[in-house]
Amino acid sequence: MAEFSHINQHGEASMVDVSNKDTTVRVARAEAFISMLPQTLELIVSGGHHKGDVFGVARIAGIQAAKQTSQLIPLCHPLMLSKVAVDFQVDTEHNRVRIESLCKLSGQTGVEMEALTAASVAALTLFDMCKAVDRDMRIEGIRVLEKRGGKTGDWEVSA
Repeated sequence: MAEFSHINQHGEASMVDVSNKDTTVRVARAEAFISMLPQTLELIVSGGHHKGDVFGVARIAGIQAAKQTSQLIPLCHPLMLSKVAVDFQVDTEHNRVRIESLCKLSGQTGVEMEALTAASVAALTLFDMCKAVDRDMRIEGIRVLEKRGGKTGDWEVSA
């Protein structure tokens, strides 16, 4: 099993030194799900929610959050992201929305945390905008789907 990368030889929290790593194109995708009442989902999809374009606001929140990841998670490096995308897929069969984020850059460290932050904050924003009509929403299934670039190579979830 690999060792934790953010712990130094004394067992203390430490920011990883990436100064000797190669600059490569790095990409990460993440997802999150928010489940809700069918009526809530219909309000969002139909545009009938009194707060307006719920998906538009959540998309911008996710993009902004990805850009602020190093301010939120103490040992993350500040990154010059070249691309952040947040997309939504409505799943009426399960009364939920799937949120998928994509983050990309040319740099010395990966963008998995930025992708996770984007998906998470987009889900939180959907919750915030809809909580007045549905207090039983659930955010779940937050995970990295894919990572590309860097020394450890490419991988994606198997299922």
